[in-house]
Amino acid sequence: MQIITGTTQLLGVIGDPVQHSRSPLMHNAAIAQLGVDFVYLPLPVKANDLATALLGFVAIGLRGFNITIPHKQAILPFLQEISPVAAAIGAVNTVWRTADGWAGTNTDAVGFIAPLRELERDWSTVPVLILGCGGAARAVVAGCAELGCPKIAVAGRDPAKLAAFAASWQDSPWSPTLQIIPWSDLATVLPATQLLVNATPLGMAPQVEQSPLTVTALQKLPTSAIAYDLIYTPRPTQFLKLAQQQGFVTIDGSEMLVQQGAAALQIWLDQAVPVAVMRAALLTGT
Repeated sequence: MQIITGTTQLLGVIGDPVQHSRSPLMHNAAIAQLGVDFVYLPLPVKANDLATALLGFVAIGLRGFNITIPHKQAILPFLQEISPVAAAIGAVNTVWRTADGWAGTNTDAVGFIAPLRELERDWSTVPVLILGCGGAARAVVAGCAELGCPKIAVAGRDPAKLAAFAASWQDSPWSPTLQIIPWSDLATVLPATQLLVNATPLGMAPQVEQSPLTVTALQKLPTSAIAYDLIYTPRPTQFLKLAQQQGFVTIDGSEMLVQQGAAALQIWLDQAVPVAVMRAALLTGT
């Protein structure tokens, strides 16, 4: 049993919504296994309250935190130090306190490609389509580029956000592999897509009955396609249910969550962490 005292050091995850997050389950399971005096908390922070929240975190001595929607890019101006990988991606998911202020990095790309590496695919022949153009999509671009995927298409519904996304990659070494497409042109890209990634919040609570694509759209994919949803709860999402009905290989966001979380916890604690314990806690809910 985890005992919280006046000396217990605080970690957490910020976002809106964050009530659904299972990160506390897996982090606290690892913390208990290691026997260190920490606790990991869900911390709801609305988009307009980020600056105020960070001041509060300093005041209470928060040691570090993970970041989910909508703060992965908004956090950047508040950081005194940003890792090269986070700077390249343009989004941060892990923050810790230093003597000079807040420092941040991105462990999402490592987490994203972990389950893909388990599949027997020649990634140099796998075109990718990413649905969404937020902070999570940026990590997916980085992960797919590391895998060596030849073409990475990114689709978004908001023309202004999509244009900003495209512009932000102009000086990136990954720019030649990127194709930015409006949502209305999805039908032209789907038939050649071998890896389809949902990086939108559609399907996450409270939108659990929604999917970013219809059955009709999914039927345009090749039969050998992989459908990957970054959302890990519910499990499976409506998107993955529809993909399973079409016979596609499906991957949910649980292993990505485990791997990126383990990397973050290792940064905070400065020691190896029990990944298997974190995975078991996430999948069993205990």
